[in-house]
Amino acid sequence: MKVIITGTTGMVGEGVLLECLNQPQIEGILSVSRRPTGITHPKLKEYIVADFLSLKENDEKLKGYDACFFCAGVSSVGMKEDEYKRITYDTTLHFARALDPNPKMSFIYVSGGGTDSSEKGRMAWARIKGKTENDLMKLPFKQAFGYRIGFLIPAPGQKRVLKYYKYFSWLVPIIKAIFPSIITTMNEVALSMIYASEHGYKQNVIYVKDIKFMAKKKM
Repeated sequence: MKVIITGTTGMVGEGVLLECLNQPQIEGILSVSRRPTGITHPKLKEYIVADFLSLKENDEKLKGYDACFFCAGVSSVGMKEDEYKRITYDTTLHFARALDPNPKMSFIYVSGGGTDSSEKGRMAWARIKGKTENDLMKLPFKQAFGYRIGFLIPAPGQKRVLKYYKYFSWLVPIIKAIFPSIITTMNEVALSMIYASEHGYKQNVIYVKDIKFMAKKKM
């Protein structure tokens, strides 16, 4: 299986990349990012793209892959709605079209908890992510998924971890015991992505419980 991973210089993308590199069935990975990952591995190739909106449809370098794990994204904090939409919605849909959407490829979009599928809620970021999910699912992929991940436990050796995580690491056992439905590991996320790409899933919107279920199937 060959996969494309975006956002590999961010926390989610780096974690998924590291875990996928350890999976024997993943024979090749293309990291598409604005900056180099700093990781060297026989399975890994890199495609540095300063602006995803500059990609042309049916980009030759993006052909020949079985799945795309779209982990790129930004926080909406301090950002105007139109700029957040450009980065979140416009960029993601443009990238998806650059892949040449087809019935053999799966597309997984990491959105997040609170995403608004109705596109009518009060929170602009939630509406925009909801629209992004909805419109990706209209493209002719094998299947497109919106991954509404929760609190993530970083992968071993991961460097790009949000600063505030170190203040909450001691809470992980407590969170796992009291709120198991909001916490998952990078390993579970990566395994579930591989499983969903191979076998599909009963629904397109994926929650933590679904991630855990698919990861166990893959183990």
